[in-house]
Amino acid sequence: MSETNSAVSGSKEHKFNPNFTDAVINATGPNATPRVRQLAAGLIRHLHDFARENELTVDEWMAGVQLINEAGRMSDSKRNEGQLLCDVLGLESLVDEITYKLASTAADEPTATAILGPFYRENAPELPMGSCIVSKEINEQGDRTWMHGTVTDFKTGKPIEGAVVDVWHTAPNGLYEQQDPNQPDMNLRGRFTTGNDGTYSFYCLRPVPYPIPFDGPAGKVLQALDRHPMRPAHIHFLLTAPGYKPVVTQIFDRKSKYLDDDAVFAVKDSLVVDFKPFEGDPKADFELPYDFKMASFKDAEKH
Repeated sequence: MSETNSAVSGSKEHKFNPNFTDAVINATGPNATPRVRQLAAGLIRHLHDFARENELTVDEWMAGVQLINEAGRMSDSKRNEGQLLCDVLGLESLVDEITYKLASTAADEPTATAILGPFYRENAPELPMGSCIVSKEINEQGDRTWMHGTVTDFKTGKPIEGAVVDVWHTAPNGLYEQQDPNQPDMNLRGRFTTGNDGTYSFYCLRPVPYPIPFDGPAGKVLQALDRHPMRPAHIHFLLTAPGYKPVVTQIFDRKSKYLDDDAVFAVKDSLVVDFKPFEGDPKADFELPYDFKMASFKDAEKH
């Protein structure tokens, strides 16, 4: 019996050229950077192993190519279908876990991270502290929430001045503003910069569960896998500050459905929060206190 191919499970004789994958990897030129060489070799080897182990047919391969092509055609500055496809396959959450190893659920660690998601938009409005991210052009229905807290250095506990808190979430109909022609541009988005006390505050809406878009490749994958498209109620954040590693995260409403079955696998226990009934403020129905902890680049490099 001939030597078995280690890339193929089981003890079958070779069905395929055992030298083909190495030949493709070795075609990489001498000027490729070490990291590109490493990533390309790993990707090629895993793709080839996947094809061999599953005896991938031409029709199946082409269906995958068409799925990727469709994701590209659907993507623009307001929607990233390729990223959404990665989300439903758990890839972005895995990369997030790998990238932000420093953050954990311990009390003395930085705020845990979560995926950016495909509906982030750059250059959200810069707003004064205490203002509302609900557009003044509409009377958005929903539970108004007063969110506030402090941005601190996770190691020293000192407040961070100049931290930018970038926040966004869906409307009560479950749509981000770029998905909904009836919402004003940049509705339910805002950026707030902390002063020397590190505090931030703004009015928003209590978020609702919603389905991720089901009309593209990501939706086709979910349907093929017999999975639902729902995400638990959450608010997105991107925090940046001079000298600190950015924090990309989400916080989740403890009362929401789908915390244990998030379509994009992003929920972490330390990011689940309680919206508290709020009295004495006619502008808000609920209060949400939440502190963010950031790691300096120096401290992040130590882990």
